[in-house]
Amino acid sequence: MRESVRGALAPAAGVAAMLCLAACGNAAPDEQPLRIGMVPDAGATRASVAEKKPLEDYLSDALGREVELVIPTNYNATVEALGNGSLDIAYLGGLTFVKAQQRYGVVPLVQRTIDQQFHSVFIAKRGNGIDSLDDLAGKRFCFGDVNSTSGNLMPRFVLKQAGVAIEELAETRQTGSHPATAQGVAEGACDAGAMDETVYRQLVAGGQVDASEIPVFHTSPSFADYVWAAAGDVSEEDRQAFSDAMLRLKRGTNDAVLDILRGDSFVAASGDDYGDVEATARELGLL
Repeated sequence: MRESVRGALAPAAGVAAMLCLAACGNAAPDEQPLRIGMVPDAGATRASVAEKKPLEDYLSDALGREVELVIPTNYNATVEALGNGSLDIAYLGGLTFVKAQQRYGVVPLVQRTIDQQFHSVFIAKRGNGIDSLDDLAGKRFCFGDVNSTSGNLMPRFVLKQAGVAIEELAETRQTGSHPATAQGVAEGACDAGAMDETVYRQLVAGGQVDASEIPVFHTSPSFADYVWAAAGDVSEEDRQAFSDAMLRLKRGTNDAVLDILRGDSFVAASGDDYGDVEATARELGLL
């Protein structure tokens, strides 16, 4: 567990309160819950946290201690929570990992195998005349959270590489999440958008998106994306225990957990894998 203690106990009134304060103050560090965060897929709501309860239960059982799963309100809040002691370990996108590592020295732990060769998908409503990137000029485009790798950073890079200037688009907006981008395209708030490939597939599989009506018209080149990382002062024991628990996940045994994580297996992660993400962010002025 972390060496620092989060927050301060409020002053107590009366003898009983002071006795409680003393008892609480002497609690062993590993009696505190391990606080684990995730960048939000669709916002930090009670429903989104409750849906991930199987993951919280699995980690608690695997680590043999209480685990508290937290979904901050946005990507940047997840980074800051690692820095201010509110989170011990967090699930970050590639760009947020680079920012968290540079600001707070977070340590990469594990990533899904798919994260080594990840993609953004570009979607548009069928029949609106968008079949390629060249068709986007004069159209309204939805990006995700400003700190999202697959929903903002890489789509902007892909457009730049394709010669599609942001100024040529009729309108751009940041939806804040991948599902919100899909919804924006489906409802006509934007003509096209870009998002996480695994979220798109999950929405299609769950019936929230009709792939025949909202098809993928372009897929980005591969890049390194999501990674689980620990705050710099999390003990090596806790880092290793968490990594081991994630590496043990396998289909046929942990399907409910892997469905939440939108992956099939995990491998050890290295910060060196995110050099291209960092370079791209600097090129686009996002870092």
